[in-house]
Amino acid sequence: MKKYLLSLLLMPLAALAQAGDTCPDHLNGEYRKLHSSSTVDLCELLNNKPALVVNTASHCGFTKQFEGLEAVHQKYKDQGLVVVGFASDAFKQEANSEEEAATICFTNYGVSFTMLAPTEVTGESANALFAWLAEQTEEPSWNFNKYVIDPSAGGVEHFGSTAKPGSESLTQAIEAAL
Repeated sequence: MKKYLLSLLLMPLAALAQAGDTCPDHLNGEYRKLHSSSTVDLCELLNNKPALVVNTASHCGFTKQFEGLEAVHQKYKDQGLVVVGFASDAFKQEANSEEEAATICFTNYGVSFTMLAPTEVTGESANALFAWLAEQTEEPSWNFNKYVIDPSAGGVEHFGSTAKPGSESLTQAIEAAL
């Protein structure tokens, strides 16, 4: 233990900063934005930031929640909350094309938060973030499951499809994460 503490004292400050900036495995990787060739580095987007992560589908009874998710994004973005939607066809309700999904998100609902191209969010094929979210809480059982990630507390809180973006319980979890 003494050797470890001594090595920390002798380590250059830049190396210390770099050592603290490592990315957890569940955030490693780049994801393509919805209907775009641009990509998003999840570590850069989410690491050490409070976040609301949602699995979405454009032809679902809960699709109208895009409006509420956008309102949450607008209300809390200046306080540091990152809202990110993962389009998914896990429950067979995604649009037939990314162009159609993008129109529904961006044109019909005015989504300005990060929306990612369709990816797996359940089972053994789930992307790394959703596999981790399932380990921390539970796997999405339908579209529009919401996960509030609180990096300061090191926790994740899960909200099912029926939890509206402006609900009291979700708002409390978001505000606690901020």
